[in-house]
Amino acid sequence: MKKVVKFGGSSLASAEQFRKVGEIIRSDEGRRYVVPSAPGKRYSDDIKVTDMLYDCYHAAAAGEDFGRKMSRIKARYQEIIDGLGLQLSLDEEFAEISENFKNQAGNDYAASRGEFLNGKIMANFLGYEFIDPAGYIFFDEEGVLDAEKTNTCLAERLKDVERAVIPGFYGANYDGTVKTFSRGGSDVTGSIVAKAVRADIYENWTDVSGFLVTDPRIVDNPEVISTITYKELRELAYMGATVLHEDAIFPLRQEGIPINIRNTNRPLDKGTMIVESTCNKPKFTITGIAGKKGFASINIEKDMMNTEIGFGRKVLQVFEENGLSFEHVPSGIDTMTVYVHQDEFADKEQNVIAGLHRAVQPDSIDLESDLALIAVVGRGMRRNRGTAARIFAALAHSHVNVKMIDQGSSELNIIIGVENRDFETAIRSIYDIFVLAQV
Repeated sequence: MKKVVKFGGSSLASAEQFRKVGEIIRSDEGRRYVVPSAPGKRYSDDIKVTDMLYDCYHAAAAGEDFGRKMSRIKARYQEIIDGLGLQLSLDEEFAEISENFKNQAGNDYAASRGEFLNGKIMANFLGYEFIDPAGYIFFDEEGVLDAEKTNTCLAERLKDVERAVIPGFYGANYDGTVKTFSRGGSDVTGSIVAKAVRADIYENWTDVSGFLVTDPRIVDNPEVISTITYKELRELAYMGATVLHEDAIFPLRQEGIPINIRNTNRPLDKGTMIVESTCNKPKFTITGIAGKKGFASINIEKDMMNTEIGFGRKVLQVFEENGLSFEHVPSGIDTMTVYVHQDEFADKEQNVIAGLHRAVQPDSIDLESDLALIAVVGRGMRRNRGTAARIFAALAHSHVNVKMIDQGSSELNIIIGVENRDFETAIRSIYDIFVLAQV
């Protein structure tokens, strides 16, 4: 078994957490390639090392004395080194970083040093080889990951390496300068490494025991999803459910490599398996519930619009010309509704209304704001009758008015529109009828 294991910032925030990680890695011979994040918060009011680096670099770029800020960062790492009893000095690395800060190496370089330094400690702690991803993960001139070149070079570098630490979050631009992924990009590095070494599994260790059925800020102690498909995860992530960086899915999906979300603080929990497809029946009819607030709807009415060729294209072209993307477009015989992000739409609403009148000459246009969209996702819905009816019954019982419903042809998800004020109530109602009623 060949495993790539990625550990998030909370899992590596202190020497105590490092020891937990070390026990996890050493408990399984298959855990051969380790992708660490920068140290996260040790407690609620703490500051992440990445944020400390940004602050330090901004001071340097402004020509200020940044020595004290850099000393605080160095102290964070020294605390981990001392706590682990390592004979390791990072003096040379910090001297180089300080010099590069003076020379204004850039925000990406500054942010990447958190993972770089933590990788040095992790490699020393485990006795693994350290590999700097800046030499093997490449971005093109547009700032987009060069997946083919990266995979070729990284696979060649790792083919004879039994055990290695490869810091997450960054690679190199076409000109050799350091380039980072977006926040949470260590997840992406882990998936890139897993693809390069053709791993049997990619374990992503964090501070939760897997992917939850819904937001724990809305529902107390929601159930953990044992197995979820890439498609289901994509639907939930699109609606705001976050445990894994979205871009981390694609390299693994191409290779059929499963992802296992695990909890560093509860290593015996099985977590969530993310797979291409599965014969395993889900525990519940639904897999997950996720949603977002802050939408507006534009309802366009026109008699016989269904007979007017190109009507939908003309409507959406108006939104395109105003730089607006749409979320959903439910329609009827004489009506078409476009859902957009309210904050993006607010300053352009009158331009859009005028554009729609010119483009399709509607009978009327109505706007509605302060709406929320909720996605109910699950492969189990295909085999169970009455899913939509149960959703409507639960919402009616909770006095939630449904503004919109949209179901994809895959029968994998149902999107429901409600008012912002009913958002939390709606999610709790759906969770209760599909999960609590079945436990």
